[in-house]
Amino acid sequence: MHPRTPDHRAFPKKFVAFIRKSHFALLMLAPALILTACAFPPESELYRQSPDIPPYKQDSFAQYVSETRDWVAAHRVFITDDRDTELARNIPFELGRTTTDGTAPKRGILFIHGLGASPWYFHDIATELAKKGWLARSMLLPGHGTRPADLGIPDYADWKQAVAHQVALLQDKVDEVWLGGFSTGGNLVTSYAAEHSKIAGLLLLSPGIYPDNGFLFLTPVIKYLWDWVDADPEDNAINYQSLSTRAAELYYRTVQDAQDHLEAKPFDRPVLLAMSADDSVLNPYETLQVFEKRFTHPKSRFVWYDDTPAPSNDNRVKTFNSKLPEQQISSFSHLSLLFSPDNPYYGVKGSFVFVENGQEDIALPDDLSTIWRSSWGYTEPGKYHGRLTWNPYFDAMIDTIGDVTQ
Repeated sequence: MHPRTPDHRAFPKKFVAFIRKSHFALLMLAPALILTACAFPPESELYRQSPDIPPYKQDSFAQYVSETRDWVAAHRVFITDDRDTELARNIPFELGRTTTDGTAPKRGILFIHGLGASPWYFHDIATELAKKGWLARSMLLPGHGTRPADLGIPDYADWKQAVAHQVALLQDKVDEVWLGGFSTGGNLVTSYAAEHSKIAGLLLLSPGIYPDNGFLFLTPVIKYLWDWVDADPEDNAINYQSLSTRAAELYYRTVQDAQDHLEAKPFDRPVLLAMSADDSVLNPYETLQVFEKRFTHPKSRFVWYDDTPAPSNDNRVKTFNSKLPEQQISSFSHLSLLFSPDNPYYGVKGSFVFVENGQEDIALPDDLSTIWRSSWGYTEPGKYHGRLTWNPYFDAMIDTIGDVTQ
């Protein structure tokens, strides 16, 4: 039986609605809210913080993986009976320590997941790059892997220092370093690469640099008024469903940082940027415009998923049709780009299905194989839509990564 779970959003639409509704209330009700906020936290271990975040400045990646595994095993609130698999999908990993001819790889890439997600989000892409001779590593951002409350422990400096340390460890092993990021992770790698010219290029999957709302600036205030933006059932084994106001502020810091870097100076190294035109939490059109103007390298590519051609005259932009009725797909989601159709958790026959997708006027069918897939919030009369969690063009995206990185 597939879990019937709330949708995972790198920056939930509930928070956007919450901010919009609360903008005036914050001004009028702040004194009362300061007195009452945080008085009644959810009664669950999920919403009680661990003693700290795990150490992240080990001398080697192997030590980092080992110590992080031990920490997560000790502090995670497990939600499935298969603890070994759940643990393995929430800790850092490395693939491609040797090439097919038995030599050490010359090129490496460090992947960084999104807000609330896990290193395993990059399992499929890392696997393909390892086959092509890359050393591929996926790190765990502090505050992740254990319980939603732990995103209230780190500050932005922890995230930046953790990224910098893992980049340094990778640079000790290979001659050429790339960075890859999903959503919030895309913001972090963009900022780091902008500050360090030795990074060869970027792979950005649904980067969260330009969110689809204008109220993020309120997050540093809201964290003093409420503990939680959203507290959903935690039944997805590879990401948090709940969002604390502290976590929202951390995301805001990554947005500020990445935008400031791109405004200050164009990024002149190769970039693969992929995004759905129907992304429910970001502004894909603004992202496309910034790509055209600020990501200047001729080998850079923007992969645009939509049912009409991308609104661009830039020959570096390529559109893939996102309306695939023969596959019961109406549009692409924020997270679907990363996963192969064969992924055992999020793939076509995966063990997990996002069935809640913002619909209230149609009943969930008993046979989940009959549901359609889309971005969050898409509706169509007579069809139940769940969240699309795989990329039908996954192999084509891997080919495009090859074109950008060659």
